[in-house]
Amino acid sequence: MRYLTAGESHGKQLTTIIEGIPSQMPLLKEMINDSLLRRQKGYGRGKRMQIEKDLVEITSGVRHGYTLGSPITLVIHNDDYKHWIDIMGEDPIVEDQQIRRVVTRPRPGHADLNGALKYGHRDMRNVLERSSARETAARVAAGAIAKSLLKQLGIEVCGYVKEIAGIRADDITVESMAARQELAENSPVRTLDKQVEQKMMDAIDNAKQNGDSVGGITEVYVEGMPAGVGSYVHYDRKLDSRIAGAVVSINAYKGVEFGIGFDAARKPGSEVHDEILWSKENGYYRNSNRLGGFEGGMTTGMPIVVRGVMKPIPTLMKPLNSVDIDSKETFQASVERSDACAVPAAAVVMEHVVAYELAKALLEQFPHDQFPKLTEAIQNYRHEIRSF
Repeated sequence: MRYLTAGESHGKQLTTIIEGIPSQMPLLKEMINDSLLRRQKGYGRGKRMQIEKDLVEITSGVRHGYTLGSPITLVIHNDDYKHWIDIMGEDPIVEDQQIRRVVTRPRPGHADLNGALKYGHRDMRNVLERSSARETAARVAAGAIAKSLLKQLGIEVCGYVKEIAGIRADDITVESMAARQELAENSPVRTLDKQVEQKMMDAIDNAKQNGDSVGGITEVYVEGMPAGVGSYVHYDRKLDSRIAGAVVSINAYKGVEFGIGFDAARKPGSEVHDEILWSKENGYYRNSNRLGGFEGGMTTGMPIVVRGVMKPIPTLMKPLNSVDIDSKETFQASVERSDACAVPAAAVVMEHVVAYELAKALLEQFPHDQFPKLTEAIQNYRHEIRSF
């Protein structure tokens, strides 16, 4: 399974082509739209979310509610493009016409300057339009298909916020995956801990009033993955490595950890590793989950717990100093529309990129041309490892 995205932040549309989804899998555009609309929510979002209403158009690969096994094309139109036609249009500039909103002042923390140096762009709008987090809408669309596949295989994925601006949510006991998802959806900041919800919102408000931004930590929790998915035999087949790479590829993410993560460096081995137990009903299981559902690059069958660190968004209403690439003079960096905090929305993005990597690993390991055969193969494997 693989996918490709295309499109600019203020261009006509975002396009995702995803290949390798089994045939005969139920798929409705409403499943994808639900994920796209969730990405647009969250306390601290900017005005762009009031302009765009992200809805997908499926233009290939699905017929009468079922996948065909051929590439699936997903299109998300940018409603705001009508105001950017003269800036973002593909037609050549006519003689004596000047381009509006040329960007010659790179913004610290963005891809502007490095991208301009790499591709030779004197107008850094050519960089920022594609490096924008707007592209994550296309990635969420691909991940929504992966999430649908996983759900139909009995695997549930949920993303939520663990920390914003240094305000940490406590680890609370949640009775079920459905309850976990409901708590996240009903929170303006997507946290499971209602005790810190208002504190997080206050921190976002303070940052906005000061023209600043705040970051945080998001967590993805997965139930239902069978043990032994991934591989120890080569570095690029280790599933936790793939997930880590996918998480830090999300805009503004700077770190990732599984289970107790970096705390493992501060504890003795007896307080890090998960003891192995067995029962006739469940087969092998662990009495703890400190390693977050992974050993040796493979799933253990325990819930997968992965966290990502998101830095504060670098576009500030009180911009930092930068250097104009034409005049070489010091200026305050230009300001595009931005959020004071995008951590709640980023939790949704992370949820979907993790789901994609899990689905991809399953499709690599089991027969997958036809969805009914994939379902049967995984059911047989679950039975096999339970009685191993």
